[in-house]
Amino acid sequence: MNFRIINKIKDQSGHRILPMDTSHKDATPSSSSTSCFSQFCSSALRAKTLKPSADASGDGLIRRLSVFDLLLLGVGASIGAGIFVVTGTVARDAGPGVTISFILAGASCVLNALCYAELASRFPAVVGGAYLYAYTAFNEITAFLVFMQLMLDYHIGAASIARSLASYVATIFELIPALKGKIPPWVGHGGQELFGGTLSINILAPILLALLTIILCQGVKESSAVNSFMTTTKVVIVIFVIIVGSFKVDVDNWSPFAPNGFKEILTGATVVFFAYVGFDAVANSAEESKRPQRDLPIGILGSLLVCIILYIAVCLVITGMVPYNMLGEDAPLAEAFTSKGLKYVSILISIGAVAGLTTTLLVGLYVQSRLYLGLGRDGLLPSIFAKVHPKRHTPVHSQVWVGIIAAVLGGLFNVHILSHILSVGSLTGYSVVAACVVTLRWKKRTENQDSSKCMATWCEGVIWIAILACCGFATGVLYRVGASFIYMIVALVIAILACAALYCRQDYSEAPGFSCPWVPIVPSVCIFFNIFLFAQLHYEAWIRFVILSLISVAIYAFYGQYHANPSSDETIIYHMAPAEDTH
Repeated sequence: MNFRIINKIKDQSGHRILPMDTSHKDATPSSSSTSCFSQFCSSALRAKTLKPSADASGDGLIRRLSVFDLLLLGVGASIGAGIFVVTGTVARDAGPGVTISFILAGASCVLNALCYAELASRFPAVVGGAYLYAYTAFNEITAFLVFMQLMLDYHIGAASIARSLASYVATIFELIPALKGKIPPWVGHGGQELFGGTLSINILAPILLALLTIILCQGVKESSAVNSFMTTTKVVIVIFVIIVGSFKVDVDNWSPFAPNGFKEILTGATVVFFAYVGFDAVANSAEESKRPQRDLPIGILGSLLVCIILYIAVCLVITGMVPYNMLGEDAPLAEAFTSKGLKYVSILISIGAVAGLTTTLLVGLYVQSRLYLGLGRDGLLPSIFAKVHPKRHTPVHSQVWVGIIAAVLGGLFNVHILSHILSVGSLTGYSVVAACVVTLRWKKRTENQDSSKCMATWCEGVIWIAILACCGFATGVLYRVGASFIYMIVALVIAILACAALYCRQDYSEAPGFSCPWVPIVPSVCIFFNIFLFAQLHYEAWIRFVILSLISVAIYAFYGQYHANPSSDETIIYHMAPAEDTH
């Protein structure tokens, strides 16, 4: 293996096991004289300490994912049906300059991916992703808040994708003459509304979710094989579409390149940013990667670069085939090929959309179960979520649970109307991960200093990060309302000063394994831009963030703080792949 193996504790069979944090002793219940608030604060500020590199084996998750599997996992999570739709819809406003929009958004995502890659390499042996990083770099309550924001996105997103997939599948079935126009809405197309639209029945979405859940419960090898096949199919179709479309490009359609100015291109970048979301799913496969310290950064960055190239190529083709102001709204790419007499390509696009939605849904359900697994281990959720099937080496209980939630939401409600409150979790997770990179770099240099001085230095750094985030939000709001450019410049200058303070007043060390370059500059840019994008979301998304945060604190106060125990002697164990599978 490419990483050090911690071999301090062994079970009765001699297997190596990963020790949990034993450095904190404040996890025991506080004395009766301590107030509830003091106990809450004491619990909420606990943190998990993990070794930078560790490995273990036992009756748990199994290491079967190669670097190629991780690449396909990231691509499968990122590219759904949106590549056939978003590219064209944004081009209607940005013109051919939509290509620049995707380049800008892709560059921003690369910076976020560098932060994810460093932390995935730093903690390659434990599942949890952004939740785990927040738990290690900050504290328990921050980690739980990140989990809740991410999980709401995942749950609603999975149900919404399942409905879209059901609609596409129903459309493909209608290619059969005997079924054309005879499939009722409650089967797959949208849904049958009841009680004035309160319920919207769709039976195909839960069936598709049940099938994918069964596949995921079979084991990571089986689910990875399905994802690899579907992702390969999707990418091949996209490449075919790009090649065929390139022969129909008229370069005159690229002029003017930015008909509505640079502002529309920038606005387009804030929209298409979310088309790249998904590469972070690779970080949640830490315990199932064969060589995590080497392969996780490759999987995260490699899958993102593949997506960027495909998106840019599709943008160039679609804006070159048809003038930007003549692109359709619902299926712009398919309509562009139909207008050129290439209707068969439209059928391929529908097949590619089915493959894309399937992989996005499959990976989304996979990631959710691993996050539940992490919280179950730490006691923030009931222990049943921490159980791993002894033979299939997959968290079956967690997997079934996330499948049931998605099936109920997708089968009974029109979750598409909630799409405007999504992406909050992704932006929150990305911002916290970037902040984690900065704070974890501090700890190496302050270990041997006076504890009070260390805390003061740490708190000062966190304050500068908070100021940076506030400046990002202020700039975003000012940009959104069309305020004077001078006000945005002021907010930007303050953000630059905060970044300078982080650079000059903190000591940074090199990270073990993959290292994000130019810390703290790169993470600071990530935080600023992510929060800038947060300000562009619908105002109801802001309300959702506040309300869910309050609910999360309540859940933690009544359950999490009493059951979480990051300093227990419990251990995380998982099973190594057979020797012949590690090459």
